[in-house]
Amino acid sequence: MSKEQERAELHRVIWNIANDLRGSVDGWDFKTYVLGMLFYRFISEDLTRYLNKLVAETGTSDFDYASLSDEDALRAKDQTVQEKGYFILPSELFQNVAKRAKNDDARGLDNYMEFLDSFVKDQVFKNIEGSAKGTPSEPDLKGLFSDFDVNSNKLGGTVVQRNAKLTSIIERIADFKLGGELQEANTDIFGDAYEYLMTMYASNAGKSGGEFFTPQEVSKLLALIAIDGRETINRAYDPACGSGSLLLQFRKLMGDNVKNFYGQEINITTYNLCRINMFLHGVNFEKFDIALGNTLIDPQHWDYEPFDAIVSNPPYSTKWVGDGDATLINDPRFSPAGVLAPKSKADLAFTMHMLSWLSTTGTAAIVEFPGVLYRGGAEGKIRKYLIENNYVDTVIQLPDNLFFGVSIATCIIVLKKSKGDNCVLFVDASNEFVHEGNKNKLSEDNIKRIKESVFARKEEQHFTRLVKNTDIAEKDYNLSVSSYVEKEDTREAIDIDELNAEIKRIVARENELRTAIDEIVNNLK
Repeated sequence: MSKEQERAELHRVIWNIANDLRGSVDGWDFKTYVLGMLFYRFISEDLTRYLNKLVAETGTSDFDYASLSDEDALRAKDQTVQEKGYFILPSELFQNVAKRAKNDDARGLDNYMEFLDSFVKDQVFKNIEGSAKGTPSEPDLKGLFSDFDVNSNKLGGTVVQRNAKLTSIIERIADFKLGGELQEANTDIFGDAYEYLMTMYASNAGKSGGEFFTPQEVSKLLALIAIDGRETINRAYDPACGSGSLLLQFRKLMGDNVKNFYGQEINITTYNLCRINMFLHGVNFEKFDIALGNTLIDPQHWDYEPFDAIVSNPPYSTKWVGDGDATLINDPRFSPAGVLAPKSKADLAFTMHMLSWLSTTGTAAIVEFPGVLYRGGAEGKIRKYLIENNYVDTVIQLPDNLFFGVSIATCIIVLKKSKGDNCVLFVDASNEFVHEGNKNKLSEDNIKRIKESVFARKEEQHFTRLVKNTDIAEKDYNLSVSSYVEKEDTREAIDIDELNAEIKRIVARENELRTAIDEIVNNLK
């Protein structure tokens, strides 16, 4: 079996597990339990592997942290938290919890039920989060399991039913092959499984899921554009980071050459998922700062801007306070345009925020609702500011039906503060897709063609066009790709001379038939 086949089988199995476990619980709601338990297993195995390796380097080969007593383990707690950011008692490691569940076939024995009752009361998760209290990792661990409500009626109407469901989740996640032995466990496997589940939950949840998740292929395209050929990135940023899939594309493409990750998310559940996602992809607490809150009115990363690479898929045409807050027009992020984005459409408020926090040599790649390209009023004035100051590098028209819960064709706006020309490149990528299931998808070839066109900045008939800012001004600062890139006429070419000759032949034949019919009629008289 090839690696790709193994990966597909892994995905099939984990989705079946997640789907079988959920029962009557809505899939998007139930994701918290499966993903939370998957994360609990990961950090347990990751900590065990780390400590076992540390002790092995001292010459002790038979050490196993999972078999250590809690009392002995506590002696190394402070050092462990300092290095890993958290601490888990051996008795509270996922693998030991799972063993208790498996060894208790009746599931009614007092010792197991007593432990499960402690687990149900959130004691284990509270201990993990509490281990970081007063340390630099506290913000990254605090509230991480807050959505994992084991007392929720979604798991069952009674304590017995909830315990049974919780035990099933523990057992099934424990049985799932995620990297073999602890010494060989791989964060890529956990991260891949996590993102696959997120994709499946989003695709089955419609708008409620897709709102917080950007398909991997779109994330990859944005990251490639924002990297812009750099070998290293000091600070990557997403002001509406969702579950973190966009930021983590930098990690996949550049590994440790991305030094720090910054993001902000307004939804607390998604905020927790993003932090979990960071850990699962091997980004330790000291390398990321994911904040909770409203980026537009309460941005949390003033001390870290500007950023070298910015990627984002902010919510489309969402409402915000706008000119309802008189102080915002003086905010250095928005004031340069002289106008605020409309209250009913915050799209360009996010754009102005990202432009403000973009470094002089940086690149921002932003997914936008297509209306921002042509709508008038305040948005027209903001576009005028962007064009006249030569900040818009590229506008890409994407295919429709790429995103979960959104069938419209979106676009990408690429911003730069240091361009080599006074033009905007328009790319019509509306036909760059493959159809997969009931969605469209960017293939590797599609991604490559779009990316290379952005970097080459050359004109290609029916695909790209380089337009001077002055010409855009003459069109009222309209940035719609269709206004500049002519669609290819795919209709069959018609030879007029040949068509006329054929019509003459038909008319002549028709006249012959009429003459013959007239003769037949006359003979019948």
